Amino acid sequence: MNIVKNMEVIFVAAAFLATVATFATASTPAIEMAAASAPQAAMVAAADSKMQVITVSAKRLSAAEKAALM
Repeated sequence: MNIVKNMEVIFVAAAFLATVATFATASTPAIEMAAASAPQAAMVAAADSKMQVITVSAKRLSAAEKAALM
């Protein structure tokens, strides 16, 4: 039973060290890097553009047309 407790402590310690090492060695996030490297004019043009809207219109099939498809 003592070995199981020791392995649990070793696992928790390793997980903690991995988490700390991840945050310690992390670089700047990709979003900040992309914003810093992108020209300001392109960012303004993207903000001013209108969002594309797609409208799909079609008539509904009648029961007979649905049955013909099956």
